[in-house]
Amino acid sequence: MITIVMAEDHQMLIDGVTSFFEYDEEINIIDSVNNGDDLVKVVALKRPKLVITDIRMPIMDGIQATRIIKQKFPHIFILAMTMFDQPEAIKQMLDAGATGYILKNSGIKMLSEAIGKVASGETFFDPNVAFNFMNNYIDDNVTIGESENIILSNREKEILGLIANGKTSKEISEILFIAKTTVDTHRKNMIRKLEFNSGNELVKYAIDMKYRF
Repeated sequence: MITIVMAEDHQMLIDGVTSFFEYDEEINIIDSVNNGDDLVKVVALKRPKLVITDIRMPIMDGIQATRIIKQKFPHIFILAMTMFDQPEAIKQMLDAGATGYILKNSGIKMLSEAIGKVASGETFFDPNVAFNFMNNYIDDNVTIGESENIILSNREKEILGLIANGKTSKEISEILFIAKTTVDTHRKNMIRKLEFNSGNELVKYAIDMKYRF
């Protein structure tokens, strides 16, 4: 039995996930909280096998809570479930001790797979997060989930629109007030997600999709 404590500041999401696993013989959500501070306290009290946590939460965020939990209870596994697909957030969560990272829009099927993999000591990544920041974490013990739908983040769509307007990475970085390397990272991630072979294919796609997002 995989015992789980879930931390999420949207109670509706907690209720939905709890309801889905209510009759599951392998997964048992034993408690839930709405902030990182309560997460640390409940984990210390109930010692679950696995923690599912969001990143942005009141009082204490998921990154800090993960760091504290892993320092005190290194045997407890941490799965991040969040809307943040930025490389910085992913890296911070992994460095804090999480061994799973999925997006909230990935669906319950991927969540189920992630729980099983992480609880068995493997590492699990959502296919729609930034791969280039995972190079130091990927080995033979890592599973990357499969998704039937291509999911571009809002930032990627924003950059795609600027690419469609003929903007270079440098120009996009100035418009969005982000580093050029960050723009290049988003370009690479979109090429990977869309299974293109070159930047030229991305440009053609951006022009084709210009008015569809």
